[in-house]
Amino acid sequence: MNTLVRISLALSLAAVPLLADDYPRQPGVDAQHYQFRVTVTDDNEEISGETTAFLRFLEAGITRVSLDLASAKAGKGMTVTDVTSDGQPVPYTHVADRLTLTLSPAPGVGERRRFTIRYHGVAAGGLHFGKNRFGERTIFSWNWPTFARQWLPLIDHPYDKATSEFLVTAPAHYQVVANGALQEIRDVGNGRRLTHWKEGVPIASWLNNIGVAEFASRYFDTVRGVPLQTWIFPRDRDNGMITFEEPMRQAIEFFSEYIGPYPYEKLAGVQVNGMGGGMEHASAIFYGEKEVTDRPAFSLVAHEVSHQWWGDSVTEKDWNDAWLSEGFATYFAAMAQEQYQGRGAFLATMERSRAIVLQSEKKAAIPVIHDNLPEIRNGRAPIALVYQKGGWFLHMLRSTLGSDKFRQGIREYYRRFRDSNASTEDLQAAMQETSGEDLQWFFAQWLRRGESPTIRGSWSYDPDAKRVIVELAQTQPGEVYRLPLHIGINLPGVPPRLVRVVSDARSGKFELACEKEPQTVTLDPGIEVLMNAQFARK
Repeated sequence: MNTLVRISLALSLAAVPLLADDYPRQPGVDAQHYQFRVTVTDDNEEISGETTAFLRFLEAGITRVSLDLASAKAGKGMTVTDVTSDGQPVPYTHVADRLTLTLSPAPGVGERRRFTIRYHGVAAGGLHFGKNRFGERTIFSWNWPTFARQWLPLIDHPYDKATSEFLVTAPAHYQVVANGALQEIRDVGNGRRLTHWKEGVPIASWLNNIGVAEFASRYFDTVRGVPLQTWIFPRDRDNGMITFEEPMRQAIEFFSEYIGPYPYEKLAGVQVNGMGGGMEHASAIFYGEKEVTDRPAFSLVAHEVSHQWWGDSVTEKDWNDAWLSEGFATYFAAMAQEQYQGRGAFLATMERSRAIVLQSEKKAAIPVIHDNLPEIRNGRAPIALVYQKGGWFLHMLRSTLGSDKFRQGIREYYRRFRDSNASTEDLQAAMQETSGEDLQWFFAQWLRRGESPTIRGSWSYDPDAKRVIVELAQTQPGEVYRLPLHIGINLPGVPPRLVRVVSDARSGKFELACEKEPQTVTLDPGIEVLMNAQFARK
């Protein structure tokens, strides 16, 4: 989506206390598939729902299982009318947004059961009825991060992914788009139409989505075997083609080549009212209606399409690792810019991103990996550090390992965790194994510290010794950083020379051989290190 621990460098990553959000996990239960039947009308905002949850039990003796579903209160929320399993009634309670089913007899290890929940109500969130900028009625879901439970009964946390399908019955003048591949469209009488989409790849709860509106739907290309579609309000059709089509082609081509195969049945760009930016629903990305203009939305599309790999296919196990989604999407969008718009445009993006990080840290020096549940619970995007500093972490990792080793590690990480869940520790293991390098220090100092380094430095030239003298001091509070840095020495008439040094002390002096006095000496000329630096001639 486009939208506090200080440690010593000597401390191993294994010794760092790992944060975990407080969602009540059910380790003995594995949601495998959801079938969502939803009926909407033009008369009001009430929905009728019937969800069948296919669950597998991993432990013996489980007598209760819980799904998230908003309780009815103040005219909003869902009222459950009955729960059955293979036609037999199942006792249940529905209290405080938790639908708890009593199981009798208890299922055996490995047993699969299906439970059908019938319910109705007006969603307090997650599913929105409104009008687009042309005054036309629309219905769109927005489930990130924990709003799916407002209208769907399911395990509403990214740790338990499942395949899913939507069977949406709506007035026949609407078109319906959702995750996965289209299975069927048929009229069911009384001016109603049923549309059936099925997602055959396991996805997290927030990635399930539907869009119900009058669309101009266009199937415009197939790239790397992936069908590409746009679903645009009819009066914006031509601008929608300009806004999305070429950026979608480019993003699919680049990410498929760089990371690995695209994970889903299609890629659709869907125009949506009631939001800005984009939302990375699996295989059907939502974009705010005002994003549709007469210009390609390259950066936005690249960010959201990269999410199909990062966040959608490889999903964080825990909300505290949200950077594995947002930091990755931020950086890979910049890498797509590097691919298609050149190195200069890419570095300008990284400079802007660095400025955002440093400004954010002035307000609150929070680590990238932190308890972000206050943001998540309020339905807000994680703080900027999760996006920009997460992206900068990957940029520095690429600079540290070299582009070839970085790509090898990224491809292996995707191969291992495609369509499943991963943690920061899983990423570290993949990068270490492919590169052959110990990266504990690197992950610890950049992801689990709350402030970036501050460098104050100078240079001078000693003509007798024929050396450039560089002095660097780290002035940030807390432990010193280990900083591999490049210093650029610029002489008249010859290409700039780069010298690599490592700043790992509070202050240090570096003497660099140089036959002539340089015109200039620059610190980090390639924009490779996240730091607040002041550097000038002494």
